[in-house]
Amino acid sequence: MLSVNIDPVLFSIGSIEIRYYGLVYVLGIFLVYFYLKSKGKMSPERIEKLLFYLVIGMFVGARIFGLLSNNVNFFKDPLELFRVWNGGMSLFGGFFGGLIGAWLVLRDKIFEVGDQVVVPISFVLILGRLANFINQELVGTVSDVSWCFNFVTAVGCRHPYQLYSALGHLILFLIVYIMSKLDLRKGDVFFGFVLGYGILRFVTAFFKERFELILGLSIWQVLGVVFILVGIVWFVKRKSAETGI
Repeated sequence: MLSVNIDPVLFSIGSIEIRYYGLVYVLGIFLVYFYLKSKGKMSPERIEKLLFYLVIGMFVGARIFGLLSNNVNFFKDPLELFRVWNGGMSLFGGFFGGLIGAWLVLRDKIFEVGDQVVVPISFVLILGRLANFINQELVGTVSDVSWCFNFVTAVGCRHPYQLYSALGHLILFLIVYIMSKLDLRKGDVFFGFVLGYGILRFVTAFFKERFELILGLSIWQVLGVVFILVGIVWFVKRKSAETGI
């Protein structure tokens, strides 16, 4: 049995706590900004506008999905949306919210820029899962494997789902990064990320505490299947367009 002995608070300034999880979000914003700037296809002003809408969309989407998945009725207490210290952030929600925010700025160029944005984002997701591990949240299922962890937030020794997910995100990042270096059509890198992320979430969810929704699958696995289908449809249509079939 292993345990986590890392303080989730990196350091404090008076009563203000700087946590690893919050630091990941800040780092993510800077990485996306400088990565897009290095590509030289957007002005700094347009990148800043994109990030503004992207961050707001991701935050709202992540909180709404996260609270709904935890059965929290934020309609009765809308301020709960801003109490991030209570937990409840969904990557799926952040994706949908960020996509809407980005579309408001980019419109018909969303997939072109999306091909670039998913590179730094896929890297930040690795750090996000490591921060989840430090926070001892999103624990895995009860297990007796030799590498199971005893989390203070759960009873029993658990699969380190966060570490499994971090490893999966590392593989996804490498794939997306390699794709970004190839001469592919617009949207291929973005939908490659969508397809890979769907597979990742579907597989790793078997090791995460979950509530079954349909056919023994959790809501996150169902959404993972949706992502997989969207990715497959994109590449099938692209192949058909190339061959004329």
